[in-house]
Amino acid sequence: MNQPQVHSTDIPGLLVIDLPVPGDARGWFKENWQRAKLLAAGLPDFGPVQNNISFNQAVGVTRGIHAEPWDKYISVATGRVFGAWVDLREGPTFGTAFWHEITPEVAVFVPRGVGNAFQTLEAPAAYTYLVNDHWSEAAQSQYTFLSLADETAAIPWPIPLEQAELSAKDQAHPRLADVVPVPPRRTLVVGGGGQLGRALAARWSERADVDVVARDRLDIADPVSIAAFDFSGYGVIVNAAAYTAVDAAQSAEGRREAWAANVTGVGRLVEAARTHRATFVHISSDYVFDGTRTLHDETEPPSPLGVYGQTKAAGDQLVATLDDHYIVRTSWVIGQGANFVATMASLAERGIDPSVVDDQIGRLTFTEDLAAAIEHLITARPAPGTYNVTNEGEPVSWARIAAEVFTLTGHDPARVTPVSTTAYYAGKDGIAPRPSRSALDLSKLHATGFAPREQFAALGEWLVE
Repeated sequence: MNQPQVHSTDIPGLLVIDLPVPGDARGWFKENWQRAKLLAAGLPDFGPVQNNISFNQAVGVTRGIHAEPWDKYISVATGRVFGAWVDLREGPTFGTAFWHEITPEVAVFVPRGVGNAFQTLEAPAAYTYLVNDHWSEAAQSQYTFLSLADETAAIPWPIPLEQAELSAKDQAHPRLADVVPVPPRRTLVVGGGGQLGRALAARWSERADVDVVARDRLDIADPVSIAAFDFSGYGVIVNAAAYTAVDAAQSAEGRREAWAANVTGVGRLVEAARTHRATFVHISSDYVFDGTRTLHDETEPPSPLGVYGQTKAAGDQLVATLDDHYIVRTSWVIGQGANFVATMASLAERGIDPSVVDDQIGRLTFTEDLAAAIEHLITARPAPGTYNVTNEGEPVSWARIAAEVFTLTGHDPARVTPVSTTAYYAGKDGIAPRPSRSALDLSKLHATGFAPREQFAALGEWLVE
């Protein structure tokens, strides 16, 4: 059997598929939907969940133009129809029209927001379509309509509309000038109260299609909160929420809280993204490694030392089950709120001379750069997977960073006393093990066309701000 062939059209994402239909005197056979072959041919993996059939008894039956909040895969089992499509999505191709005859040898993939219509040319016509969301009255309220007779689309109906059979509803649809374009699906930032959440909120403050939610609106550790949240309108979910109390996670209560948020909660978000076909961006940590390698790349298997790292590694594995995901692995995050740099600057100003560990090596990551990298990934769309994101520069110790903070704030860096991790935590209980080397390889990120700032240059700017 020959392979299906996929062809693009003037409407972005609208695809025409030539299907092999072998037959003989008895009839014919076709693989109407064969996922592996169609994906190999270039069809998106749109995840159909419902199959519908519109049976049309007479020639001239005409239906549409409806733009729906899901993707559709259209074909006919019997008969022949004239299909017409108009792009009703917000953007430069709004109003672009395309038409094509559909026989059993032809299928058409219609992306969300593209208006769809057809006219029966040979009856009876069994018009079939797969969709990737379940129909409901709530979903139907999100339809966008266009008049079949719209002069701008100028669809050349083989049977004039005045001679065709139309429903009263379809005859009442508006002209293109009165259609509100279908907006793109929204972006959701979970964990809006954290350092990264605030940075993303600032970066996207002028975007009307972004919702940043804090824990009071969506608590990923609470199954009731997740179940009550409506994810259906989102095409991108950025998970910036996590349990990050590294030492507290070693306690019995902390262990439960860490697993509830970083694993069970992440798993529920993953299933929401899977159900609604959303791109999922998840923040990972250098704590998934034991720190025995000088530089950690994205292929290194996890080897966490403590509970926090174990929960982050487990959450990463759940996220990786999604086809459309970005795991953004980072380290030593600095942003708005309590953090190491703010603490050192405060100590310097108050005349307190700190002892700081000098045998944990890594790089700082400023949330401004982390947010920019996330935006880059969901815009440039490199291959899904894990990407390391930190600031650039030579990996250094926490003590070296503390000294730099003192210098940049006009204080004597000699006031910082370097000590070993063992000495720093001597006599303290409930301390989680830390990776001694946290530097992440940025080569894969660079290959996508993104380069973060150098860490000490960014540090100077952060302190000034």
